[in-house]
Amino acid sequence: MDPKIMERLCDEAWLENQNAWFDRLRDIFEGDAKGPLVLNGISSWHQDIGPDGAPLYDDANRMMEADLCALAGRMDGALREDQFRPACVEQGFYGVHFVDRIFGSKVFFKSGQWYNLYLTNPVGELKEPDLENDETWKLARDYAEAFFAAGTTVPLFGLPTIASALNIAINLYGQEILVAMMTEPEAAKHDFGIINDVLIRLHRWYLDRFPMERIQPVISWGRTQPPGYGQLCGCSTQLVSPALYEEFIMPLDDSLLAAYPHGGMIHLCGSHGHLIPLFRQMPHLRSVQLNDRASEDLLFYAEGLREDQVIYLIPCPGMPIERGLRIAGHRKLVVNADVHL
Repeated sequence: MDPKIMERLCDEAWLENQNAWFDRLRDIFEGDAKGPLVLNGISSWHQDIGPDGAPLYDDANRMMEADLCALAGRMDGALREDQFRPACVEQGFYGVHFVDRIFGSKVFFKSGQWYNLYLTNPVGELKEPDLENDETWKLARDYAEAFFAAGTTVPLFGLPTIASALNIAINLYGQEILVAMMTEPEAAKHDFGIINDVLIRLHRWYLDRFPMERIQPVISWGRTQPPGYGQLCGCSTQLVSPALYEEFIMPLDDSLLAAYPHGGMIHLCGSHGHLIPLFRQMPHLRSVQLNDRASEDLLFYAEGLREDQVIYLIPCPGMPIERGLRIAGHRKLVVNADVHL
């Protein structure tokens, strides 16, 4: 790698600034600080396109060098004193269908994004995948090992989309898993359990091998938490009632977050307000990340969550930054936007 690029990726001033912002963020999570803290991270997001028009996932070392070079270019002159700007490397293999592919779903690229086909087996018959010999998981492992072998000190490493038991089950089965929750509950619980166990194994693989202070879950540049906090994707929780969430999903989500020393975050992007009383009860749920439709319900989260649960807000037309600060500026708040406060 070009020495000038390596110099940028090991820049002491950048690392000092990044660590100082982590201290401020840690004070919000673990101390008395409230915020708001402005988070506006920098991503390596870079994809080479193969001859079939899909992202080219070939050699982990080649991909890593390309991503590090892309990140270094975006870091140049980007450091700010009024924003937390963590520098993050993240490839995002197969988008939100990374785990689907591990479970044997056919994943394909079309019109600029990844899709998958439902499994043909009935709910209740899901088998645990052979992770050690799975090519999708091997690609992700090789990429992570290439990152930590590169010897950089500044960049954080973003995990692929490990998602959540409900998100993955809906990807694999569509509406059939929702029907099974009411008509074949034991079959649904079997498959949810298989999925969640695999998700925890994936997270623990990273935690057991690499420095925790360098690891961030998916969307690492926009959902950055202090080291030792995890994340799950709660997009599909808007589809289930409080009773179904409490019986089938809530224990699994909390156990996944418990894989991390300090618990972690749930990402929400839809209408999830009916679950706030349950989110409040989850001991390992330490933050919620709101964007799009979920941001519009900021008032309900600000009033309904525990005081120690941090809110991450992406402003949107239905919740502009000024209104968001009036609603939640008095509590633990992280604003993910390019703004000066």
